[in-house]
Order: sequence, then structure tokens, then C-alpha cells
Amino acid sequence: MNATATATDAADLVLLAKALRLPALARHCESMAETAEHDGWSVRRYLHALLSEELSSRHDRRLERLLKAAQLPSGKSIASFDFSAIPTLNKRLCLALADNGTWVEQGHNLILFGPSGTGKTHLATAIMHAHILQGRSARFYRTTDLVQHLQNAATDHRLAAALKRLDRYQLLCLDDIGYVKRDRDETAVLFECIAHRYERNSLIVTSNHPFSAWDGIFPDPSMTVAVVDRLVHHASILELNTDSYRRKSAAQHNCAPSENPPSKED
Repeated sequence: MNATATATDAADLVLLAKALRLPALARHCESMAETAEHDGWSVRRYLHALLSEELSSRHDRRLERLLKAAQLPSGKSIASFDFSAIPTLNKRLCLALADNGTWVEQGHNLILFGPSGTGKTHLATAIMHAHILQGRSARFYRTTDLVQHLQNAATDHRLAAALKRLDRYQLLCLDDIGYVKRDRDETAVLFECIAHRYERNSLIVTSNHPFSAWDGIFPDPSMTVAVVDRLVHHASILELNTDSYRRKSAAQHNCAPSENPPSKED
């Protein structure tokens, strides 16, 4: 086969790949053809290599889309979480929750309790990140932001549609639920969100307050009971009862010797 015919064949293959919406195949078919010809690949090996490249590229693009859609706080992964700072925390359970997607597929929940600064958000984000890398969809919200979004939807008579759009996420994080105002309109849409996802899609909830203090979030005791019942029915609960990471960090910083100690004149 002459060089002109080979170039024409390659150009045609690129056009066909683009028409079939196979961008990775279009990018690599020519260079792989040269490698195949040089190394004496069979047609099957060449085709396998091209399709594998396309599949890998699609996987990477999907993960990129999932991570972008999730809007996770940056830099928070299981690898960067300091389990040694919380010796009472069940590390094995945390790793299982991150690695095993059965609970997500079954629509179960995860609840994290602990004082401010103990790493609840970090751990929740890390677990979500692990599931996104496994191909699951997720979305992180500060609870106050989600409540505002749902309130706006309710005002426009679009609450049902807004809740349905959240169904696209297998994992939905309600971070710092305790900061929701004790207001009937706010708690009503929050209740609707929790009830809507019950036994259908998973929630990750972080809170500074134990369930016994949730009457301070929901103005109606019966609503508090209903919310707690739905959250804990199928749930794992993690308690991070330890000193604040941020407080420890500040203390260590304040105790650290200064690089430029003050002079006697100071």
C-alpha cells in the first residue's frame, strides 16, 4: 500500500470516528496505526487498543464531570484524613463506608456527629470523593445553601421539580444541619428533602448537635421525630467527639517558636 493511500485511509478513519462521536479513537487511530504497522500488530490487537483507549477516555471524562458536579471542598480525601487524631473513631468502618458502595446502592444514610472543627466535613467529603471515583454521582451542600435553594423553588411552586432534580445524585450531603434557622418555612423544605429521599437515595448528614438537641432545629417536635426516624432507619452513625482540629492547629502554631524573636528593644 502506498503512502498516499495510507494517509487517505487514516484521514477517513478519523472522520468516521468523529462522526460516531469517538473522540479518543479519532485522536489516537493514526499514531496507533503507525505503531501497529511497525510492531506487526494483528487487526484484532489494533482494534482492541483503539477501543480500550476510547473506553478509558470516556471513564476519565465521566469522573471529571462527576467531580465538577459534586462541588466538593477541595483537598479532602481519605488519604489526607488524620485518623490518629481521633483514636475513638472506627477507622475500619470509615474505610468500609468509603470502599463498599452497597449502602449507597440501597439508599442508606450516613450521619456524622461532633463538635465544630473535628473533621466531620473532611470525612464526609472524603467518603463522597471515594464513591465518585467508583463512578457514583454526588453533591455536597451546606445545609443552609440547600434550604435557600429549596425555599426559592417552593416560592415559585417548583419544589417537587427541585427535589426530583436532586435525585440525579446517589449521594447528597447536608453539611452542618444544625445551622438551619428554627423557621417553619426553612425546616419544612428540609423535611421534604429528607422525606423525599427516604429509602430511595442516600444522605450524608453532619451535625454539631446530637439528636437530643434537634428540637432546636425543627420547631415542631413531631417533625423532629419524623426526620430522625427517616434518617436513622437505615444509617451508619459516626461520632467524632474530640478536640477541634482547628483549635489544636492554632495552639500548636501559638506554641511554636518564632523564626524572628523580638529584640530587647521591642
